[in-house]
Amino acid sequence: MDNSALYPDSVTHETLDASAGTLPAEAIDAIERAATSAHRHDELFSERAANIRQSAVRDVFDISLRPGLVSLAGGSPYLQSLPLDRLAATAAKIIADDGLTALQYGAGQGTAELRAQICEVMAAEGILDASPQNVVITAGSQSAQDVATKLFCNPGDVVLVEDPTYVGALNTFEAYQVQVETVEMDQYGLVPELLEARIAALQLAGRSIKFLYTIPNFNNPSGITLARERRQQVVDICRRANILVLEDNPYGLLRFEGDSLAPLRAANPDDVIYLGSFSKIFAPGLRIGWALVPEHLQRRYYLAAEAVTLCPPALNQMLVSAYLREYDWKGQIETYRGLYAERCRAMLAALREYMPAGTTWTSPQGGFFVWVTLPEGVDTYPLLQKAVDAGVVFIPGAAFTPSDEPSNKLRLAFSAVPPEAITEGVRRLAPVLQEAIAAL
Repeated sequence: MDNSALYPDSVTHETLDASAGTLPAEAIDAIERAATSAHRHDELFSERAANIRQSAVRDVFDISLRPGLVSLAGGSPYLQSLPLDRLAATAAKIIADDGLTALQYGAGQGTAELRAQICEVMAAEGILDASPQNVVITAGSQSAQDVATKLFCNPGDVVLVEDPTYVGALNTFEAYQVQVETVEMDQYGLVPELLEARIAALQLAGRSIKFLYTIPNFNNPSGITLARERRQQVVDICRRANILVLEDNPYGLLRFEGDSLAPLRAANPDDVIYLGSFSKIFAPGLRIGWALVPEHLQRRYYLAAEAVTLCPPALNQMLVSAYLREYDWKGQIETYRGLYAERCRAMLAALREYMPAGTTWTSPQGGFFVWVTLPEGVDTYPLLQKAVDAGVVFIPGAAFTPSDEPSNKLRLAFSAVPPEAITEGVRRLAPVLQEAIAAL
């Protein structure tokens, strides 16, 4: 599979020529200088540097900023529903009244107030026994994944993931030279029997498995939720094999259909590292997330996190604390739920109306994403440019698996797009998919 469009590891005269119509001259000059001078330092790269790739999601996000395109690619929250004027006044007040604290270095673990408030947020998610002492504030949950991988994984160790899974986590694991092994999902999430079988096979082969990374609620990219009756099974299987569970739950409060399900961490405080984030329930630009760490692991996890960021940004933490203290944050989440439910319904209706025969898709109960499957033999990666030409952007399924095999799947995001634009985007996409299916 030719990934050069999304992973520009090298620059050629051909790519420069192709870019000449879209890039300013000074940008092309900069690229040429980088291309001709980079070789002097190639021998300085570490072995792990070869595993650090540019994210396909980031590349497609940049493409989606072009005027006139309908972006069904980026999983961004709808910030227009926030009280921005009031938040601006709150930020100004924090700096005016407590600027010497807000703009100074802070505690490496995060502020005591925010860690206590995070425990209240987790209580709303179903975790009732969290202690602020075991909360480590991070630069979003992406940083929390990085810290966990650095702390537990040697090169060549195994990390288990759902198939498909979050592209940012895959990038992290690859950078630390970890072997990623996938476990299949069905419509009810991770399949416990397949998880148990995969663990047994890997251990029989002498492999060291450190943790299972899972997004049990509204999985990114599939939108699938792990069924209630499977949740404890998954943790029990991992416990018996002495494997930690890394539970990533950024979308848990954004359920708009069905009953809430308790996180894996709720009944398993010693076996699950729980990752949370304000990126989806407040504002991603603040880059504030957290890890709830088992007490016996907290000290080393905190020290590893401190080595990455030294200290989380105090101003951002204080703004999040003020938001949780002075605003109706639960009411804002209800607003988000209503918005995303409406947009999800619009996307599912558009898929039913426009998608060609042979395509199927998930029906999420929350979160941001729908996962579309095309007939076997269709590779969605080459379809991206055709879709851009048709005026719509998506993320090819190959981004969400460690496999180098072509993927017949794609991710559509509905969170940041109004219903009428969602409908138009799906309408534009349908002929591209129809043509690919007809060519089989």
